[in-house]
Amino acid sequence: MGKKSRVKTQKSGSGASAVVSPKETMNLISELLQKCSSAAPSAGKEWEEYVQIRGLVEKICKKQKGMSIVFEGSREDYFPDLMSWAQENGASCDSFTVANFGTEGYGLRATRDIKAEELFLWIPRKMLMTVESAQNSVLGPLYSQDRILQAMGNVTLAFHLLCERANPSSFWQPYIRSLPQEYDTPLFYQQDEVQVLLGTQAVQDVLSQYKNTARQYAYFYKLLQTHPAASKLLLKDSFTFEDYRWAVSSVMTRQNQIPTEDGSRIILALIPVWDMCNHTNGLITTGYNLEDDRCECVALQDYKENEQIYIFYGTRSNAEFVIHSGFFFQDNAHDRVKIKLGVSKSERLYAMKAEVLARAGIPASCIFALHCNEPPISAQLLAFLRVFCMTEEELKDYLFGDRAINKIFTLGKSEFPVSWENEIKLWTFLETRAALLLKTYKTTSQEDRSILEKPDLSLHSRMAIQLHLAEKQILEKASASGRAKRLHFEKKLEEGAPLPVYEESDSALLENTDADAKRPLILRKLEEVEEGQEIQAEEHSHILNGEKAVYVMDMEANGEPVQEETQEKVSKDANSASDSIRSSTQKGQREVVDLSASRTEDNPKENKAEKI
Repeated sequence: MGKKSRVKTQKSGSGASAVVSPKETMNLISELLQKCSSAAPSAGKEWEEYVQIRGLVEKICKKQKGMSIVFEGSREDYFPDLMSWAQENGASCDSFTVANFGTEGYGLRATRDIKAEELFLWIPRKMLMTVESAQNSVLGPLYSQDRILQAMGNVTLAFHLLCERANPSSFWQPYIRSLPQEYDTPLFYQQDEVQVLLGTQAVQDVLSQYKNTARQYAYFYKLLQTHPAASKLLLKDSFTFEDYRWAVSSVMTRQNQIPTEDGSRIILALIPVWDMCNHTNGLITTGYNLEDDRCECVALQDYKENEQIYIFYGTRSNAEFVIHSGFFFQDNAHDRVKIKLGVSKSERLYAMKAEVLARAGIPASCIFALHCNEPPISAQLLAFLRVFCMTEEELKDYLFGDRAINKIFTLGKSEFPVSWENEIKLWTFLETRAALLLKTYKTTSQEDRSILEKPDLSLHSRMAIQLHLAEKQILEKASASGRAKRLHFEKKLEEGAPLPVYEESDSALLENTDADAKRPLILRKLEEVEEGQEIQAEEHSHILNGEKAVYVMDMEANGEPVQEETQEKVSKDANSASDSIRSSTQKGQREVVDLSASRTEDNPKENKAEKI
């Protein structure tokens, strides 16, 4: 169908590939693996380690110049083949076409009017690239013998993608040819562009992501050269770091979780055509229909003919979008910054505070989030701060006082303060903490805005500065909100206003019409990703839509968790690779949905304001 696959091996310089000693390359690979497997650097040395790792990677890339497999022509040349292939294999393609939306990159454009909630797109299972299809492919023998591939679906998908790309007759060639050749994830940043991220909350994850990817590459390069099961893989003799970086980014920006055919397990998948949709604020509108065995998407809103069709990727922060998707979303209604808080074990009242928090299902030390909107803190963080600021008498009241059990459930409710003094303390703490965090940045918000006005600022540097600015704006709002709340409760105390007391008749305020609202906070369906990272995410379940089992899909950015207990059994090299390309695997499993998924906007440009 369509054009024949046009694949070529890149040539360096004058057109002849440079002759490089395999031993020389293997020595560099071994050095890279050793460097990436060493103990974590001491505080403040992370950047130095990154520069060293990057230096080794660049030496390897120089020796591998001209070895990567690439497609001739532009990406846009292959979109007609993609759509024809999709239609021939049972996908719905009559309501949209692929179009270029300028700064937002490529996306789907409606070819007719589409009503909100109308089913307009479906992709059958046979078109998906999944961990199962990888097992049944040429990669299968190596998969069956390598614990890392077995434990990490995202790595398996990356290799599945590379193996199929190297095969001109692959069933998925029309899809693979339509993928970007480069991405705007930090893996593709220049070193000076990564340096602009220093000072942001994202930088640690960015540095770890690069280190993990380099470690993964080194491990698998050695594996491909030595493992008998890898001898028939087409990419064995042309497995470059640039290839792996591309595959990692393709998977990281597009991976989704779907059910197996019998619905018994969740596996990772790449979903052609659907992954062209760009992001906007809204609700999850994609699910998996087990009866028809296909991914289905309904319209997020009404779309007129020629308008771009958007989907909602999930409640991601801009740091997550930048790290895992390669874009900054200017109008992100779910942006937030992380804040680490904990009760000091040396504090005299530690045991009592930890017990009250435990009863509320909150760790005594964990990561919370400050949000870009009002209120800036979640019910969980409000509960933590109330306990954090309690006096000994207040702690005793919540542990042993009348209706102590009921009072635990009011901790996250703004309607029921512990005391006016307690409210003043917690909002003073928030005001002060946010102000102190602001002082850790080297530039002010106004200086960031001035930098953004520079016309010669690169796209990646622009995203980094936007991230700086967004974090500061959230902290500024949190500090201002803390001040306003403090003044409000100081006035309440000064006026001698009566403290609201929980009565049984107030149970509706606690329930918020949710059947599970009376359970401890840890058991509630919290929306935050990072909030309480020690808290285990809810088990995935499925919902029924009529008689069809439909799995709702949240656009997750990080893939499935690594099974550490499995990886401990792997060889030393395998253990050194265990962190993988996931960066932070369990971020993003926050929404009350049944399947998490991962997608980024399609083209490395800025969406709505800033999108790939």
